[in-house]
Amino acid sequence: MKFPETFLWGGATADFQYEGGFNEGGRGLITHDFVTDGAVDRPRMISVQLEDGSRAMVENRTSLPDGAKGKLYDDIYYPSHQAVDFYHHYKEDIALMAEMGFTVYRFSICWSRIYPTGDEETPNEAGLQFYEDVIDECLKHHIEPLITICHDEIPYYLAETYDGWSSRHVIDCYEKLCHTLFSRFKGKVKYWLSFNELNAVRGYAMMGTHKADDQTHFQAMHHIFLASARCVKLAHEMMPGSMVGTMYALSAIYPKTCKPEDIFAAMDARRQSLFFIDVMARGYYPNYSIEMMRKRNVTIHKEPEDDQWLRQYPIDYVTFSYYRSTTVDAQTKIDIMGGDPNPYLETTPWGWPIDPQGLRYVLNEIYDRYQKPLFVVENGLGAVDVMEPDGSIDDTYRIQYLADHIEEMKKAVCIDHVPCLGYTMWGWMDLVSLSTGEMKKRYGFVYVDMDDKGNGTLKRSKKKSFDWFKKVIATQGEDLSFE
Repeated sequence: MKFPETFLWGGATADFQYEGGFNEGGRGLITHDFVTDGAVDRPRMISVQLEDGSRAMVENRTSLPDGAKGKLYDDIYYPSHQAVDFYHHYKEDIALMAEMGFTVYRFSICWSRIYPTGDEETPNEAGLQFYEDVIDECLKHHIEPLITICHDEIPYYLAETYDGWSSRHVIDCYEKLCHTLFSRFKGKVKYWLSFNELNAVRGYAMMGTHKADDQTHFQAMHHIFLASARCVKLAHEMMPGSMVGTMYALSAIYPKTCKPEDIFAAMDARRQSLFFIDVMARGYYPNYSIEMMRKRNVTIHKEPEDDQWLRQYPIDYVTFSYYRSTTVDAQTKIDIMGGDPNPYLETTPWGWPIDPQGLRYVLNEIYDRYQKPLFVVENGLGAVDVMEPDGSIDDTYRIQYLADHIEEMKKAVCIDHVPCLGYTMWGWMDLVSLSTGEMKKRYGFVYVDMDDKGNGTLKRSKKKSFDWFKKVIATQGEDLSFE
């Protein structure tokens, strides 16, 4: 049993975790440039300057103090500044993708590399040329680009001047970015994602909002919904045949027991986790969101034409990340990383449950709900990989994880007949972890010589999983065996 010949195989990255070159080529600052490193027991922080000029550190995804703004300090390590330096290694890295047989590569555009403040009328040519070079290098190797336009970031200037996505003005700035990208890359890029993991973003680093309360958050989300609708309209007008989706962080959600209260709690948790997709895929706010907003004391302020925009321009396909499942009972307060442990599952070193069958479950569930093509754009295992004295890296545990998940995805596609366009493994090359800012939490088929503080040669080395995934692609997923 193997995947259809049209099924796309590849890897995925995000600019502030992978690209680097933060002060090169005319790039402006983004909000993530102020986020420090962290660890599993030490949260990532945002470095700020308070209103009185003093220095402070604020936990990521929380509200900034009144009057505070992002500030860089020379004695702090910021992982996004160098990341793993794709900016200077893109030809080498894409050649490795081609060697594995990639047919698709998902990457994100750094908004401030195109519009350094976000407010300019004229784009930065050096930034456009960099991404055009990347796209052309992919196409030279018969690799389809899949581009995320906005991946959990916003130009610093838009955050400080307009409070990020709190302002409707930022919708216009985003539309201008889309128009520029579509004008430059039409005919070269078919697959686009307007935003990334909208059900997981919150606060300054990801949305440019100084406050992280529910009213600010959901109003900003409404503006993002409208921005995505404008993106869809532009893409269809400027690039007929192109497809625009949006990406979500999905987990399988199970009731903890068969008690009716737990069954309902799981259903309610699922609806809330799918709220963002519901709006963007169906084109309207679902009825259950009325009570959801009431409980949070949220009132969405809309312009008269907003609902028509959402209805007229829903997304074309649904993409998502899948790493884990979770269980819920009537007492559980669940968030994107929450829920209770499942005693039937093993966990990763970072405590994430490993549930391959959950991927098949989610693929069926999401297709049944939206009846749109799907694309698994993130899935992978973060682990501590060790390079032996002879230079080899045996990551059989990663091969096992991926083989199990791909097998379940294959069942969803070949047995359940779920229309899935492709699979991009997250962090195909080691990169900076979003959740912890570490390098030791490695995902890739390719090892990068860099430690948690950015020290190292950045040399790329193949792991055992490199040749295994090459075989998987060559057999269109039929041969998942390994030793």
